[in-house]
Amino acid sequence: MIPTQPDLVVYTPAIPKDHKEWLYYQEAGQKIVKRSDVLQMISNSSFNICIAGTHGKTTISTMTAHLLRHSGFGCNAFLGGISGNYNTNFWSHQRNVCVIEADEYDRSFLKLSPDIAIISAMDADHLDIYGTAENVEQAFIDFAGKVREDGKLIVKHGLKRSADLQSEKYISYSREDHSADVFTDNLKLDDGSYIFDICLQGHWIRNLRLNMGGLHNVENITAAITAAWLVGIEDEKIKAAVDAFRGVKRRFESVYKSDQRVLIDDYAHHPEELRALLTSAKGLFAGRKMLLIFQPHLYSRTRDFADGFAEVLGIADEVVLLPIYPARELPVEGVNSEMLIERMREMKKTVLQKTEVLDYIDRWIDENEKDINYNGWCRRYRQIAGIS
Repeated sequence: MIPTQPDLVVYTPAIPKDHKEWLYYQEAGQKIVKRSDVLQMISNSSFNICIAGTHGKTTISTMTAHLLRHSGFGCNAFLGGISGNYNTNFWSHQRNVCVIEADEYDRSFLKLSPDIAIISAMDADHLDIYGTAENVEQAFIDFAGKVREDGKLIVKHGLKRSADLQSEKYISYSREDHSADVFTDNLKLDDGSYIFDICLQGHWIRNLRLNMGGLHNVENITAAITAAWLVGIEDEKIKAAVDAFRGVKRRFESVYKSDQRVLIDDYAHHPEELRALLTSAKGLFAGRKMLLIFQPHLYSRTRDFADGFAEVLGIADEVVLLPIYPARELPVEGVNSEMLIERMREMKKTVLQKTEVLDYIDRWIDENEKDINYNGWCRRYRQIAGIS
């Protein structure tokens, strides 16, 4: 039961236009504002670290907020994913500093006023809103222009149109390119963790340890460390916070692991996100066979990037596609998971309903000896898939 006389109704543009609660409040004449407007109100008078990017923003936002919290610096956090350390996507603090995931959907991030802004990617996405890749890029350039006069802009090295972003505020970062202002070096893999050094405009922090998979996450933590360093957090506190970071739910989340098998849960829903996920998993678990179970997100995204999805899905050894998750959208004629299957290279691939997947996995695992904890593996899949 929803409240009938709320002081304020906050909504996200992701909800469908025929949502019953949305229609009820409209007809009742209640005050309704977008979530982005509320974030704008909250952050107008605070010091803001705003993280944007078509990929990576949830992880970088959570990493940044964790570095500030674990170090004792303190911040308010508005995140798009659940922190593995704190089991929440929001927390508050008396220090008037906000770490905000800056969402490009519906141009929401243009309402923010960053003191430090991070841009991790400017790939085409949300073409139902922007129309063209060029319009997406322009929105990020406009976001960069929102950085306050004495602020800093942290940008992934090598982004298309990065020349349009460069100014005295500009700091580039990279996992491996030493021509960037900030980069990592001496990267080693140690029992599933990454050990590395980082150079921040000539200042070195040595022997950092990141206890999560995915080389793209080394790059993500590089951006977060840069922001923490800019606000004055000491080296040893940064190192301790990085070592203590426990990831983000559904971002390269290892939810089950045995000597035989690993189950990784990830929210990747864009071809380039999938590429980073699959290549990282292949590298981390070299020599293992990869079964990918993927549910496309949105009819419009599936249509707009069908060829890209088909190419990247081929990185896996075997693929199961689920029917498209529509979220806020109505079905689009001719757009379905089968169209991706038709575009993929010759390999083992199929489309299944959620309820059929466990039987498929059971047969797949029968090719080898089952884990002693196989039933726990299945229970976890049921939780992820939302089936009883």
